Amino acid sequence: MWRHIASNALSFLVVLVFLMGGALIWAQNSYVASGPLDQAICLEVPRGSSMGRVSENLEDQGAISSAVLFRLGADYTDRAQALKAGSYLVPERASMAEITDIITRGGASTCGTEVVYRIGITRATVQVREIDPATGRYVTQASFDPAEGAPPAEYRAVRNRPDTRYRIALAEGVTSWQVVEELKQLDILDGGADVPPEGSLAPDSYEVSPGDSIGSVLARMQEAQELILARAWESRAGDLPLDSPEEALILASIIEKETGGPEERGLVASVFVNRLERGMRLQTDPTVIYGITQGQGVLGRGLRQSELRRATPWNTYVIDGLPPTPIANPGRASIEAALNPDDTDFIFFVARTLDPADGHNFAATLDEHNRNVAAYRALERANQ
Repeated sequence: MWRHIASNALSFLVVLVFLMGGALIWAQNSYVASGPLDQAICLEVPRGSSMGRVSENLEDQGAISSAVLFRLGADYTDRAQALKAGSYLVPERASMAEITDIITRGGASTCGTEVVYRIGITRATVQVREIDPATGRYVTQASFDPAEGAPPAEYRAVRNRPDTRYRIALAEGVTSWQVVEELKQLDILDGGADVPPEGSLAPDSYEVSPGDSIGSVLARMQEAQELILARAWESRAGDLPLDSPEEALILASIIEKETGGPEERGLVASVFVNRLERGMRLQTDPTVIYGITQGQGVLGRGLRQSELRRATPWNTYVIDGLPPTPIANPGRASIEAALNPDDTDFIFFVARTLDPADGHNFAATLDEHNRNVAAYRALERANQ
């Protein structure tokens, strides 16, 4: 009798172990299998959320088949306590394992609302953008100038939401004074700051958080520019008429202000390098403008002949060689062009049309340049 009971118990244990093993395999396969989502969603994970609350949210939105299995999988992979607050794009057919990785690996949010503060050469704008989960692209909800009146309702609605992300986008060619003045207009940043040296800020995109100081943001921009300049200097071409990274930054700023398009940076750089090597004056209008404005705003009109002749430390029609400082904050591409210019014989260039975006005509001789200038003057007369 006891032998019979023992035999039945052993058989039951064998079946139980077999079932448990099968259930474990099924659970593991289900955890990594494609999910039920037929369209991407934006998942918000508020601060203080638990994996349990997130799993129920996912199940309610149809992203997972089982909240319980999702929690068990997160526990089994030791990710249950690694939940990160934010807004995350969950792609269609994402598995439970993939979703767990998305919401626990950290880093910048990939979904939701983004406020972008764009600092441009002539104006600054604030954009409120919302990502469309179906396309993964941002859709602009509102755009305004922070210096012109009260912000719109779309901005006020997201300003204090914990999942809103903030970014400052700095355009190539802005001056340091412009950057500081625009940062002062942003209601998410604290404190004030002195104007950094011209050229020392890297045009780029910077993630910021409410309460960050203006000084800390400027420090990040300066650190980025130092790194860009150092790397470009290390890989510079040989025999350049530049004695230091600082001179390269000055030349890069002139290239930045003169370049009609990205494809011309190397050509414009070659003109200025060729002029420096031959002892010719650079004779570039943006340096004259900087001598007038000191980088504090936009001139907003054409240059007068008297201004072209006026002696300032930056007027390259009057001074020899490079001006004493940069005239703007150049981007990475202009810095690299200054240190690795195209190999040409060009020493002149003039605008091709009245639209600066159309680029320039380049010339190696004065006769050829005079013909290009005559063609441009004819366009001016026709337009008048």
